[in-house]
Amino acid sequence: MGSIPDPGDISGELNQPSFDDFQKQTSLMTSCTLLWKELSDHFTSLEQNLQKKSEALKNKFQTLDHHTKESLGVLKKREVTIDGSVEIALGKVEESREAALIALLKGAQDGEVDDSEGLLLKLKSFCLKMDSKEFWRFITARKKELDALRAQTPEALAECVDPAKFVLEAISEVFPVDKRVEKSERSNDLGWACVLVLESLIPVVVDPVLGKSRLLVTPSVKERAKDIAETWKASLDQRGGIENVKTPDVHTFLQHLVTFGIVKEEDVDLYRKLVVGSAWRKQMPKLAVSLGLGDKMADMIEELVNRGQQVDAVHFTYEVGLVDKFPPVPLLKAFLRDSKKAATSILEDPNNSGRAVNLAGRKEQSALRAVIKCIEEYKLEAEFPPENLKKRLEQLEKAKTDKKRPAAVPANKRTRASNGGPMPPAKAGRLTNAYVSSFPAAPTFIRSPSHTQYPAAVPAYPYDRPAAPAMYGSRSPPANPYAYSPEAAPPLAGSYPGAPINYPAYGGYGNGMAPAYQQAYY
Repeated sequence: MGSIPDPGDISGELNQPSFDDFQKQTSLMTSCTLLWKELSDHFTSLEQNLQKKSEALKNKFQTLDHHTKESLGVLKKREVTIDGSVEIALGKVEESREAALIALLKGAQDGEVDDSEGLLLKLKSFCLKMDSKEFWRFITARKKELDALRAQTPEALAECVDPAKFVLEAISEVFPVDKRVEKSERSNDLGWACVLVLESLIPVVVDPVLGKSRLLVTPSVKERAKDIAETWKASLDQRGGIENVKTPDVHTFLQHLVTFGIVKEEDVDLYRKLVVGSAWRKQMPKLAVSLGLGDKMADMIEELVNRGQQVDAVHFTYEVGLVDKFPPVPLLKAFLRDSKKAATSILEDPNNSGRAVNLAGRKEQSALRAVIKCIEEYKLEAEFPPENLKKRLEQLEKAKTDKKRPAAVPANKRTRASNGGPMPPAKAGRLTNAYVSSFPAAPTFIRSPSHTQYPAAVPAYPYDRPAAPAMYGSRSPPANPYAYSPEAAPPLAGSYPGAPINYPAYGGYGNGMAPAYQQAYY
């Protein structure tokens, strides 16, 4: 028989764990440890996020409480000051009523207005009697006295019993719809008068206690102003759409919104398009801010630059304090380059061969004047000296004057009585190779600048100034020692010079488009 194994040895083998079981337990412990760490990190992150959100909510509640207290304070102040403001307004109404009665008793004085005092008295007489039609006729007939009207119209409107209603009635002949039967080219545009009257109304209707934050306009007049604005917007298609509506109409509409405080947030995009389309008006930057477009101003400036209206963009940058983001000097230099390109394209256009020199000269002169005025207005002489620009402008103006000057008739010529043709000199037969025609001299035809009869091109503007910021590009135009030097430049010969040198675009601001800058409306 075989030997029987010892039971004690078998139990010993069963009690000893195997190495595989030990490894499995080790792996399980490691997994549990990692899972625990992952869960711990996750809960820690959740706790931190909840804490941050709690702090953010706490800050929002504090801000909301602060704003609520401020709003309640403002409302309380408005409520407290209502009686005082109403009392002041009623006092003015009573004074205006008494003055109107006195004026009616004395009768209107129809004498000539020959000084500022007489102008003011005449305006006040219309306002005291609330005669809006005669007031409007009087204003529109004195566009040449614009500065005096702008200074004295607010004081005259203060004499009205209801100045806001008076102004709406005064401009109703042409705004929101032109109701005139008889129109002429000279008197067709009365937008300047509408803007003048609407601007003059603002200091009259502001609250004497709270200022511009509250306008003393009755609810009925304010509703009427809103209806007028809606009527104007509805007639946009008849006016040619947003892109083609006339600038005086746009200016009147936007000033109407600001004057009566009826700006709508949902119409901000419409306001933006209208402002950009009429950006050359000098009041547009301030109007844009009043219309709530301050946060969109950077994009509007970029759009103006891309449209070739760099001078207008400079005015907008100074209005909203974006000079660091849009340095003015590179913009002005790019505008000058664009104007040179536009002038060159006019000279090279075969369809304008007869008037090319005139048109190109006028375009460059307009650009030079605009840039010089901008430099002087914002004190940029240190960064962009205007001396060379002024010399160039003098050259163009002199060339234009010389071209208009009639040619002098030689003293030794006689005029034939029969047909007005020149007669030969008394001793013409003694001159060698003398030839004198009895017909008038043939006119000198202006040829395209591509012909060789034109003098060499006068170099473009000297841009060898300190380099502009890197954000506008690193390429600089070639330096030219003869730029705008009267001594070194070729003679103009009474005509506009040939095609100028085309410089590369300056940091993306030179786009080759014709500059759209124009002078302010008034």
